[in-house]
Amino acid sequence: HLSFDDSVPIRLSLESGDEVDLVIEQQVFVEMTRPLVDKTLRPIKKTLRDAGLSPEDVKGVVMVGGATRMPHVQKAVGEYFGQTPLTNLDPDTVVAIGAAMQANVLAGNRAADEEWLLLDVIPLSLGIETMGGLAEKIIPRNSTIPTARAQDFTTFKDGQTAMSFHVVQGERELVADCRSLARFELRGIPPMVAGAARIRVTFQVDADGLLSVSAREVTTGVEARIEVKPSYGLADDEVAGMLKASFEHAQADMERRGLAEQQVEAARVIEATEKALLTDGGLLDEPERAALDSALAALRDVAAGNDVRAIKLQLEAFNRASNEFASRRMDKSIRSALAGHKIDELRI
Repeated sequence: HLSFDDSVPIRLSLESGDEVDLVIEQQVFVEMTRPLVDKTLRPIKKTLRDAGLSPEDVKGVVMVGGATRMPHVQKAVGEYFGQTPLTNLDPDTVVAIGAAMQANVLAGNRAADEEWLLLDVIPLSLGIETMGGLAEKIIPRNSTIPTARAQDFTTFKDGQTAMSFHVVQGERELVADCRSLARFELRGIPPMVAGAARIRVTFQVDADGLLSVSAREVTTGVEARIEVKPSYGLADDEVAGMLKASFEHAQADMERRGLAEQQVEAARVIEATEKALLTDGGLLDEPERAALDSALAALRDVAAGNDVRAIKLQLEAFNRASNEFASRRMDKSIRSALAGHKIDELRI
């Protein structure tokens, strides 16, 4: 009644058996329910963001559910989308109509001349674990299926000939907070310096929701793959819970990811420098070696902590301290490459 009247009388039955007569005014009811209306706009914004759309891209808004009859609900939706919501459909039956149409399509009864398309989507992002326990998303949630996406990865250590892959599902930034789906290993990677190998990882989801993950070393063609059903054993309330957790921990997760990324980079720099000093430490005199060792020790110390900014600043300081050493190693490599060759043998 408050959708049409300024106030409405109600009678409440208490546990004691007594009854209380009250009058609720429309404006009071609007203020009481405003937090709920504002809350419903958040998933709308998230859905548009996932789809890569803006409110202006939406051609029409259909109101669904009896609560959408409330004028202030329609007003809030209309203000967000910049258009008047469509109210010519009964909000109580529109869901049933949509479900019936979907059931008809799944039963194979759609007429050949019908032009609308029913699409299924991936409820949670799919990806793999990378160094530092980070989750790298390959196929984002709400991607329509069937779909396929690929991304290139590389080795972390010199001479690495195998790589383990951990397939995960979820929206969190760290693997520990995601759902583990499968593990497999790629062997036969040609031994190269860290970062030189190129491993193409392809995720493919078919119309039945079956996920196929392959990892292929580009130069040799050596390949490994695995198949898994991401939705197996996953209930709707679990999906909702995982999405809710990702929203609630979004800021903390990004901070943890930033820390892990800096720690991984510091570990890479430390390992590469230690190896370089073993082979080319003689390019430095004693004071220079002492200064570089000191900078390396400082980087080790700060990388063991949880201060993202401190690690970043120390990495920058170490890069400055190691510039001369890197330059001398480059000169040595060039001299080695040119040794035994004449000038006229070199071509530009």
